[in-house]
Amino acid sequence: MLAPFHLAIPVTCLAKAQAFYGDLLGCTTGRTDAQWIDWNFFGHQLVTHKVEAMPSAPKYNSVDNHAVPVPHFGVVLSVTDWQVLSAKLQAANVEFILAPYTRFAGQAGEQHTLFLLDPFGNALEFKAFADIGQLFATD
Repeated sequence: MLAPFHLAIPVTCLAKAQAFYGDLLGCTTGRTDAQWIDWNFFGHQLVTHKVEAMPSAPKYNSVDNHAVPVPHFGVVLSVTDWQVLSAKLQAANVEFILAPYTRFAGQAGEQHTLFLLDPFGNALEFKAFADIGQLFATD
């Protein structure tokens, strides 16, 4: 069994966090407080902590000739779950940093990927591998 990760990120408004992580992404809540919310983020524990101001915006690195935000976080989904989430985000007219596409097509590590920002500027990536054995492929 894969151990769930724990990640705490800053947000400036818990109601907007609820709209994005709860309503749009479908994450359920765990413990909550006036200053934070625990989320079941696809089986992992994500905590949105309320802050007065967000830290600096992400920087960008080139990956597969695309600008990828750093830092970013996300999950590796099944291809079916990735397609469902991708369609849901597109139907909601989400603005993507990188619209859904297949990265490294025909190469080691071929994957479906998409990037977006939450309402606070935190960058998220969702990806899927047709062959999960390619997750750590080098060639």
